[in-house]
Amino acid sequence: MLATAAVLALAGVLAACQQDMATQPRYKPLAASDFFGDARASRPMVEGTVPRGYLRDDDHLYTGKVNGQLADSFPYAVTPKMMERGRERFNIYCTPCHGELGTGRGMVVRRGYRQPPSLHVERMQLAPVGHFFDVMTNGIGAMQDYAAQVSVEDRWAIVAYIRALQLSQNAALEDVPAAERQKLEKKP
Repeated sequence: MLATAAVLALAGVLAACQQDMATQPRYKPLAASDFFGDARASRPMVEGTVPRGYLRDDDHLYTGKVNGQLADSFPYAVTPKMMERGRERFNIYCTPCHGELGTGRGMVVRRGYRQPPSLHVERMQLAPVGHFFDVMTNGIGAMQDYAAQVSVEDRWAIVAYIRALQLSQNAALEDVPAAERQKLEKKP
């Protein structure tokens, strides 16, 4: 009797190991289907729903605008790590046209493509930070949009680096802290 119970228990355990879910009938994504009236196996999104991670409820962060106007401020604090990321992304995506210093004399310009404006002209220095974010997001003139290639956070990091680049190329000696100024004024 004990042996019979053990055999039945073993048979029950082995029967539970079936892969019914893995071998059930199913449709491949975007395949045709006779089941649904529209003949599509993939179902359309329910109207009004937003996929997880795609709710863009912060206009300042996702559009570079505040109350419909280009933002004058960053949506979060600028850190040294963000600046380093911005430099890295700028060198990857922006230098081919804008050059390493942002003068608009990148490699593709030297090869005959249209020259973008220098990031150091007064108009660009006075532009709000939201302008640069908006241009990277939507493109302008001959510049394509980079929304698909560069994440929102990286676009803001690039904007921060552009501001630092502008300051570095247009700084006056009076802008340097006094302790550092003495080092610069010493003759080598």
